[in-house]
Amino acid sequence: MSWTVPLTDVVVAEEDVEAVLACYRDGWLTMGPRTQELERRFAELVGVQHAVAVSSGTAALHLALLAAGIGPGDEVLVPALTFVAGAAAVRACGGVPVLVDSVGPHDPNLDPQDAAARVTARTRAILPTHFMGYACDLAAVRALADEHGLRVVEDCAQAVLARDADGARVGSRSDAGCFSFFSKKQLCVGEGGMVTTDDEALAAKVRSLRSHAMTSVTWDRHRGHAESYDILDVGFNYRLDEPRAALGLSRLGRLEADLDRRRAMTQAYRQALAGLDGVLVPWDDDALVERATHFCFAVLLEDLATRDRVREELAARGIQTTWYPALTMFSGYADAGSRPRAETIAARHTALPLSSSFGAREVDLVVGALREILA
Repeated sequence: MSWTVPLTDVVVAEEDVEAVLACYRDGWLTMGPRTQELERRFAELVGVQHAVAVSSGTAALHLALLAAGIGPGDEVLVPALTFVAGAAAVRACGGVPVLVDSVGPHDPNLDPQDAAARVTARTRAILPTHFMGYACDLAAVRALADEHGLRVVEDCAQAVLARDADGARVGSRSDAGCFSFFSKKQLCVGEGGMVTTDDEALAAKVRSLRSHAMTSVTWDRHRGHAESYDILDVGFNYRLDEPRAALGLSRLGRLEADLDRRRAMTQAYRQALAGLDGVLVPWDDDALVERATHFCFAVLLEDLATRDRVREELAARGIQTTWYPALTMFSGYADAGSRPRAETIAARHTALPLSSSFGAREVDLVVGALREILA
């Protein structure tokens, strides 16, 4: 279907194309100098000592959890309202994801009080998500982790360069932060991810496991820094390749300006929807909006039936939307039991179009259509 206003848009600038073509012309395609430079610059932006590039956000979560010591039977507290990758990564380690309810309609992120109530003798870590680009209550999460001796691995997939309530970048103050460079993300290269940390041992473990736990990689041997390699553990092929690293480097220089445009569009949405009956905008606080990096823009409607009707009528007008299920709604996680606040938010919300390439025209079209539908 051809959308008048798609959910998002990916604009590949000519400088991006040239950066990738230069990589192909050089002839070195697997993990090498461009990947290393992307890691260096990303670590600098986030404010950490180490950034390790991997093939996806899911790979980042998997390796960070393994490096944090998560293994068979270990319980990890995971938001019930988030993309499934975090819970799946826990299971990939042999662990047990314990789903935590949301705070509520005004803050769909993980509820630290519900998390505290679900800690057991088997709990080893907390995996909070910064949902839709808004930092969760990291101070409360870290306090809970300190109380029980838990590791904290942040799912920052939707929140690159967002700041917490103390002004620190997400992914900079916990054991590890995990980022995604998927096509819908704010820094997109198609597929890719990053693990950030100040823990040198954890970073070394992630670097090892991303490339079959080899003691040297192809780029080392190409430069004559190693003749062979040993295998130290059961590792994976979670490497980021050079063309995508080149694309990431090219786009990284525009990232903060892109985020500013997303923030401006979010503010325009908020102003245009203020006072509209039947519409609740979560995270309704100017300071939160300034700290967030706006993966998407969500509104909550009266109920499931209204949400579905609105989405259907917006689609008929060429406006694309989406919504994010609670994990308890999936067959593979149904045995976790109900998480009522997360399920209510999932049933009531829809994400409206948002992109750094959109502006006043798209806001006016979407809000005008929404007002007509709800009139």
